[in-house]
Amino acid sequence: MQGPKITKECVELVTDKKFLRVFDLKHTEGKHYYDATRRSQDNLVATKTEEEFKSMLPDAVSCVVICNKTGEEPKLLLSYEYRYPTGRFLLSVPAGLLDPEDANAKHPILTTAIREIHEETGIVVDENKDELKVINPLLFSTPGMTDESNALVCVVLNDHDLSGLTQDGAEGQECFDGFSLITKDEAKKILKDGVDGRGHFYSVYTWAALMYFSLDMWK
Repeated sequence: MQGPKITKECVELVTDKKFLRVFDLKHTEGKHYYDATRRSQDNLVATKTEEEFKSMLPDAVSCVVICNKTGEEPKLLLSYEYRYPTGRFLLSVPAGLLDPEDANAKHPILTTAIREIHEETGIVVDENKDELKVINPLLFSTPGMTDESNALVCVVLNDHDLSGLTQDGAEGQECFDGFSLITKDEAKKILKDGVDGRGHFYSVYTWAALMYFSLDMWK
């Protein structure tokens, strides 16, 4: 089935702020569909060709970080990050935007993942002993009113000393309230309950990390 054709000529800017823009995708006369995005008008997903769409980079990277220490049960490393639209600290995965300079790296998604893990946990990923892989190169957060996307990466930290975990490297308006090291059984309970240990809902990327970990897909 042929869907509406959205071209650059039919896109109208509605709001332009420092960190967010809203565009009206007027694909048909008299009909409107709004797109909240971080992207510039010439880089909107809706107007990309099929080739551009299939080769595009995500806006950000979310990380499934697993601490695998010899002689101990593997644990999923999560944190409590303040999510402004919800007004609360939510159980979250290490994540961050893919910077322009990352796009020029040999492996843009993994480069972003390594940097964000260091900033949000203090851990320096050792590419010689740790395991890094892209679970999915690009997942749309919710194509309902935004084109925002995240790659999902798995990072297995082998025999790291976690005594130095720190959130002091947080940048900008990021705000944290500690870490949560979760066992497989604890991950299953959070999935079953639908809320974290504080009784709060969490993001779909946290849900994905819990699923990936509890199903042993990282092994």
